[in-house]
Order: sequence, then C-alpha cells, then structure tokens
Amino acid sequence: MKHTMSVLVQVDLDATHVRVLVTGCLTEANQHVLHPVIGRARTLGAAVHVDLDSVRHLQPAAATQLRAAVDHEGASPGLGAVRISVPTGPRTHPLGELPVRPLPDSAPLPALAA
Repeated sequence: MKHTMSVLVQVDLDATHVRVLVTGCLTEANQHVLHPVIGRARTLGAAVHVDLDSVRHLQPAAATQLRAAVDHEGASPGLGAVRISVPTGPRTHPLGELPVRPLPDSAPLPALAA
C-alpha cells in the first residue's frame, strides 16, 4: 500500500510564524521529506509549528525521528524554534486496524440480481 503525504506551508505576512500542515500518512519512510521544509522555514527566523493533528496515519517512530532531526539541527542564532504537535488519539491506517475474520463456511452467499 502506498502512503502519501500532503504538506501546506502557511506563512504570516510578517514572517514571524510558519505553520507546516501535514495531512495523509507520515511514516518512517517519508518523514525525511519534511526536513528541508522545516529547515527553510527556520531560516526565516520564524517560530515554526509542524502540525500533524490532521494526519490520517501516523507511525509513532516517524514523529520521534522528525523530532530528533529537528533537535539535531539545534538552537542556532537566527533559526526559529520548532514546535511539533501530534494527534491526541491513535492515528493508524484504517485498513491496518480491521480484524481478520474468516467467513463462516455454512453461510450461503447472497444471490446477485440480474
């Protein structure tokens, strides 16, 4: 299954606040694409809010790796602070949560109307 992510960057008019809104799926395999987006926003000296509240599927390790990458860049003069917000409830892919239940052998299949 292919996991896609959409990113919307919102910058206020005086460039003091940047919101990076992420939707779709954030996984260990794709979280790295946010690194240059966050880095570019930080060079503005703006406070950066990475908003993961609207993601459909979030691997916890992906959020941990993203935070580690931001922390690795450190607090340098001229770089804005970064806040990452994550959803409060579980966010997993809907198909990943469905239990596997075999159909009963004795259940007749419904007839299809022609």
